[in-house]
Amino acid sequence: MAAGNRTQNRPLSPFLQVAFKMLMTSGLSITHRLTGIALTVGILYFLWWLVAAAAGPEAYGAFMTFSGSPLGLLMLFGWTFCLYYHLANGIRHLFWDTGALLELKNAFAAGYAVLAFTAVMTLGTWFCVFFW
Repeated sequence: MAAGNRTQNRPLSPFLQVAFKMLMTSGLSITHRLTGIALTVGILYFLWWLVAAAAGPEAYGAFMTFSGSPLGLLMLFGWTFCLYYHLANGIRHLFWDTGALLELKNAFAAGYAVLAFTAVMTLGTWFCVFFW
């Protein structure tokens, strides 16, 4: 028997045969990890601010110019979103650690609460920044 025939008769790996449906809970979990990474990278932005403030008016002016640019504002908006999302979802995970909110309907309700909190707090923060 040739080696090619043996491999052709072998079954496929299960992940290729089973259709995977992304649930909200798994999507929120993946997003929690990604926002944690984004917050860690955002610390570099905060560090740049501190170094620029310590380096003098010229360096601080360059930082403020970048922060006021569309890219800088987008980065700050994204960091704000990540901060509120990671906070709310972390609290949801703390509730899960106590055994609460583990039923499917409660898990979904908590997920929607995380999304609502994130949206309200992010938009509220930026409303206060620009209009208060």
